Amino acid sequence: MKKRALITGITGQDGAYLAKFLLSKNYDVFGMIPRRVNQSYSNLDFLQITNKIKYVSGDITDLCSVQNCVKSVRPMELYNLAAMSFVGASWQQPVYTAEVNGIGVVNILESVRNHAPECRVYQASTSEMYGNNWNEDLTQNEETPFRPRSPYGSAKLFAHHTMINYRESYGIYAACGILFNHESPIRGKEFVTRKITDGVARVKKGIDKRIELGNLDSRRDWGFAGDYVKAMWMMLQEPEGKSNEYVIATGETWSIREFLDRAFSTVGINSWEDYVYINPDFIRPAEVPHLKGDPTKANTELGWKPETSFDTLVADMVLADMIRYEGSYNGNQSRNLYYP
Repeated sequence: MKKRALITGITGQDGAYLAKFLLSKNYDVFGMIPRRVNQSYSNLDFLQITNKIKYVSGDITDLCSVQNCVKSVRPMELYNLAAMSFVGASWQQPVYTAEVNGIGVVNILESVRNHAPECRVYQASTSEMYGNNWNEDLTQNEETPFRPRSPYGSAKLFAHHTMINYRESYGIYAACGILFNHESPIRGKEFVTRKITDGVARVKKGIDKRIELGNLDSRRDWGFAGDYVKAMWMMLQEPEGKSNEYVIATGETWSIREFLDRAFSTVGINSWEDYVYINPDFIRPAEVPHLKGDPTKANTELGWKPETSFDTLVADMVLADMIRYEGSYNGNQSRNLYYP
């Protein structure tokens, strides 16, 4: 019998890549989607899997709605990827962020506890929970104390601890992936990485003359989303009784300036300063200057390692956006993540 997996947030970047991966593992994949007049399936269309998924209507902020989804699907694995995922916007929508990213997880756990207690649950935790805390070597691992610096990080931390509490109190198989920044050609344009790659394509095409950005000195540990969803699945295959919190990261850190270097050089522009405008409105109230993960536990216990280099990721994101604007692009297409 096929395994049944329920994915919340299936139309997002991670949901789409995870669905494609699970389909390759011969799962029956169900996606929980909210009732919307104009629901977008563009990411699933991009990966050519839209018609291979079974959809159920549900709202993560509504307990009754989530319970109905769990009762109808009876999943063996549930991946909670639904979130108000843009950190910057969480300052403008702190209550909504808390409801979706925090209370939504309680609704999922209560639904599983009461209607599918054998279901294994994955929660998308985040490196934003660390805030400004790091070890002596400037890395964060599973033992690094949390100190979130945004409503997004605070809500995710509540959800993270709630997962642990339900595992210890009710015996639910609950795993948390503390994922560091992960990107792809289908990353939303509100995120700085895709904002850059889309902006580079628009500059090269002559559509725009500049990109507006905030702090260029922030450093992040960037990986490819397609690699990271494999780690999510691996966590739910582990034996019962393990402490299932894992940092998923590359162990390398890059600044936004370095991201700009790679992105512009992909289209033959080596001096990008004249094409970038620093907009003070994009500076966050409390900035997190440095995030770098230590994936040793995931490497050792899960056997997971990232497969995509930073340079390849940036180049392929730029090339994908060039293809979107030009229809074809004869650049340095050494390996193109744009094509599924």
